[in-house]
Order: sequence, then C-alpha cells, then structure tokens
Amino acid sequence: MDLLPGVRSATVTTSRLHMHYLESGPSDGELVVLVHGNLSTGRFYEHVMTELPSRYRVIAPDMRGFGQTEHAPLDATRGLSDWADDLVALLDALGVDHPPHLVGWSTGGGAIARFVIEGHTAASLTLIDPVAPYGFGGANPDGTPWYDDYAGSGAGMVNPTFLEHLAAGDRSTDSPFSPRNVMAPTFWGGDPLAPSEQSTTLFEESMTTWIDENNFPGDVESSTNWPGYAPGTRGILNALSPKYLHWNEIVELENKPPIMWTHGALDAVVSDNSTWDAAVLGAAGLVADWPGPDVCPAQPMVTQIRTVLDEYETRGGTVVHNWIDGAHHLPIIGAKDEWLTAFTAFLAQR
Repeated sequence: MDLLPGVRSATVTTSRLHMHYLESGPSDGELVVLVHGNLSTGRFYEHVMTELPSRYRVIAPDMRGFGQTEHAPLDATRGLSDWADDLVALLDALGVDHPPHLVGWSTGGGAIARFVIEGHTAASLTLIDPVAPYGFGGANPDGTPWYDDYAGSGAGMVNPTFLEHLAAGDRSTDSPFSPRNVMAPTFWGGDPLAPSEQSTTLFEESMTTWIDENNFPGDVESSTNWPGYAPGTRGILNALSPKYLHWNEIVELENKPPIMWTHGALDAVVSDNSTWDAAVLGAAGLVADWPGPDVCPAQPMVTQIRTVLDEYETRGGTVVHNWIDGAHHLPIIGAKDEWLTAFTAFLAQR
C-alpha cells in the first residue's frame, strides 16, 4: 500500500475480528478515531490525517466487510452496534485507556452515536453528513415507519444494476450505473471521466467492499407494501433501516460529549430530498406505483438531524454547526481545508 508520508498501516487481532487501520501521529498522543461510511475504507481519511496538529494520534480503521479488515458477517438486527462494538474492541486491543475523539462520516456517524448511547465514553463526536437519527429510508418525518414491516428500507433499496456492476468489479464508465459513474459525483462531486489521483485511489478502496448478503448490501425480504421490499436481518443496508437503527436516544445521555455536525449543502445522499430515497424516486416516476406523499413521504433526513441535535442542546449538550456550501456527501474531500479549519478549532476547545 503506497501511503502518504507520515501515514502507517497496521493490522490487529481484537476480541471480535482482525482489523486493519491507518495511523499517524505520536503513539502517546490524544486519540482521534476516524470512522468511514458505506462503500469506503479508512483510507478515505488519509489526506487529512497528517494535517491535524502533532499532539494527536490519529487512527482510521477499515470497518468489518470493508478494505483489509476481516470479512465478518454483520448482524443487521443490532443496527450499527456491531460497528460500535468493533470500535470498543479495537481500542481495547490497542491499549487505549482514555476517551477518544470520534469522527464518523455517513454510516460511521450512526456508529459513533451508538458507541456513546451504549455507555462508552468519548471526548467528542464529529458527525460528517451522518445517516439520519431514525435510520435511512421508509420513514415519516417523525421517524415512524411508512409500514409495520418497514418496507422501503434495507438492502432492497440498492439499484440492482449498480450492484451487478459493483459485484463484477466494473471500472469503466460505459454504463450510468457503473460504480465509477455513481460514486465520485455522489460522494465528493468528482468527474468520473477525468479522475484525479486521489479520486482513483478512493474509487479502488470502494471496490474492496465485500459484496455478500452478510455485508453489502445484505439480504432482502419481499413485501406486499410499496415498493415491494423490506429489510432482512444481515448486512449493512439492513442495519441502516429504521427497523433497527436509531440514534435519536443520544439526547437522553446524562454525560453529553460535545458534537460538531458538518454537512455538505449539495449532499444528495443524506438530504431532505435524497436521491437514494424510494419516495423521491417514486415521485420522479423512477419507481412505479408510488402511493403518494400521504402514504410514503420523502424522509427529511437533514431536518431530522437538526431537530435531534437542537434537542441535544436544549438538554444541556453542546453542538457546533458546520454547514458547507458547495460540498457534496463527503466534505472532507470537496471542502477539505474548510473542514480541517473547523475541526481543528473544535478539537482545540475540548
């Protein structure tokens, strides 16, 4: 692995699985743990790791089923608690005895929220375009499901043609559903026809995703409700379903870590009008027989995040808002300098 200067690669056997991670900074430094999202690896953070002040030890793990970490099945019925428990086991294996600063992008944001909800201490939380506090898909504005079986969420939401190209390792731009055409524009606004060196590296990291019913996307249950699928019990997209994932309980914590919430204004994934939301696709005529907004409204994901974090503040927590105009789903790529300035200032105040 050809890493940037100052970034090291290592693998450790924890009590749960073999985990690969990147590291920078002094081994006795104040710990910052960077948790990636779906279809990605710890290397998505590589370019920011050595730009943090030298007082920090920075670790970016590959989570289970991604990158070079073990291909271990994910129990979707626990939401993202498998990922949270994997973080606990990693910290134990590394001998960490003080609360870390946790950063989570997208799916990783939900995982670090579950980390503290389940009773583990963090010095701070930084949420970067996190999955909504009521999960992803099939949810009403108040977080309740459209249907009792949570139809409209889970592994069935992935476009089957995209999945076919991903599983085949398609690196071309021949199809609009090829991974290269889907991920770069969606994640950081890159041009798949003119990829940068960094974009190429990140794309190759995405292609390490373990495609399996136990990981991505997970198993699919059929449903008599629109749009015809409901969450199964295995894999990451089912773990993101409102049936299993909630982090709105964060407002109930007695000891509330300070939070910084970064969000890209152009994010099309975690959005009040997400292009990955079946209701949005149905309203656009891209999924047939949409029953309309009275039955299946679009999930206002950003509004849900803002509402929960406002309540967090009302109940005594601290939240720093970092809204970045012009950034997509991955602001640390498209607006790296702006994000680093805000994040470094946030850490300095802790």
